[in-house]
Amino acid sequence: MAAVIFQPDPLVSAHIPVEKYLAMYQTMVLIRRFEETANELYMQGKIPSTLHLYIGQEAVAAGVIAQLRQEDYILSTHRPHGHALAKGVHPRAIMAELFGKGTGACKGKGGSMHVGDIRVGMPPAIAIVGGNTPLAAGAALAFKLQKTDLVSVSFFGDGAANEGVWHESLNAAAIWNLPVIFVCENNLYGASTSFKSVFHVDQVAERASAYGMPGIIADGNDVLAVYQAAGEAVQRARKGDGPTLLECMTYRQCGHSRSDPRTYRTREEEDTWKLKDPIAGFRSYLLAQQLAAENQLQAVESKVEAQIQDAIEYAESSPLPEPAEVTTDVFKE
Repeated sequence: MAAVIFQPDPLVSAHIPVEKYLAMYQTMVLIRRFEETANELYMQGKIPSTLHLYIGQEAVAAGVIAQLRQEDYILSTHRPHGHALAKGVHPRAIMAELFGKGTGACKGKGGSMHVGDIRVGMPPAIAIVGGNTPLAAGAALAFKLQKTDLVSVSFFGDGAANEGVWHESLNAAAIWNLPVIFVCENNLYGASTSFKSVFHVDQVAERASAYGMPGIIADGNDVLAVYQAAGEAVQRARKGDGPTLLECMTYRQCGHSRSDPRTYRTREEEDTWKLKDPIAGFRSYLLAQQLAAENQLQAVESKVEAQIQDAIEYAESSPLPEPAEVTTDVFKE
């Protein structure tokens, strides 16, 4: 069962409602502007700890999650803001969490790497590399035992695919035929380590054959390719046909974290990938195909700016957690 390079079908794209196109565009712009703003606030000293930004990878979160229901689960990793925004976690809750405020998604206790909201199908993100894959498999097992048609999705980077628990999770999902989609956001680097230096296969998706599940490779900077590929995987899972490994080839336009000077990659490489920017590309597509007018896209962009400003004001005006709350919601054996 060899990995397959996914080719989006123009006929499928032609039947996507205009509202869905605009919703995905809004999601992508919201993620980008949220991340850019968070970076600025960090540089101003308003956000403690560090940040792992999602800039450049927006099409993956937007495309995959557009195929999900609110009741479906997503499990994210240490770069979770984009997934959270796409799944419906409120920008206010995420921003307040970044500020360490008591109104944050995790009451100011988790910070950037632990945002989520179980009410919209996103348990708080898992900062441990590969640590969310067994949870996604577990959620899928629960859905199956409950005889629902819900699915779970695990988002992870290429580096996670070399963790032992990742292999165990895929194996369990395959042998139990679980409704889970494993989404690898292959941005070519695990922190500062090149994908090519730690893999003896050309693609992560090639490993799917070892577990007897489909391995699909999609252009992770093309939101429509991601949307279609994810749609097939989600439909397969809902029908009871088991898991899929979906590898989305993309590129983060920033460092691994705020302390990363990016000396391990060339500026020529970065410039080449910026020409493939997922938001600029999708915006051009919408205009060229006359799916949206310039004023419609500007209206979306203005709405996003208002959301960002509202989130900042909410975070800045929110109270810090009370010291007495330090053990609240903490599991005690």
